[in-house]
Amino acid sequence: MLIEKKLVIKNEQGLHARPAALFVQVANKYESDVLVRKGKEEVNGKSIMGLLTLAAGKDSKVYLKVNGPDAKEAAEELEKIISGERSE
Repeated sequence: MLIEKKLVIKNEQGLHARPAALFVQVANKYESDVLVRKGKEEVNGKSIMGLLTLAAGKDSKVYLKVNGPDAKEAAEELEKIISGERSE
């Protein structure tokens, strides 16, 4: 199953340091592949270094692409982190 979502980062810290670490931790719980794109740059959502290179601050638009057997569950949980609904 492939899930694609356009999201706006609502977390005050953007997708830096702690939120990025939480995102990667959650993404790695799932079997599905996770890609995050900002502008023309697309990175592996299971890589902390990849996410940090996006420099995605608050109110940035990102595209989340999750592909695999548990994509729906993974996308829902990752969307909560990006939207600021979930923190550690």
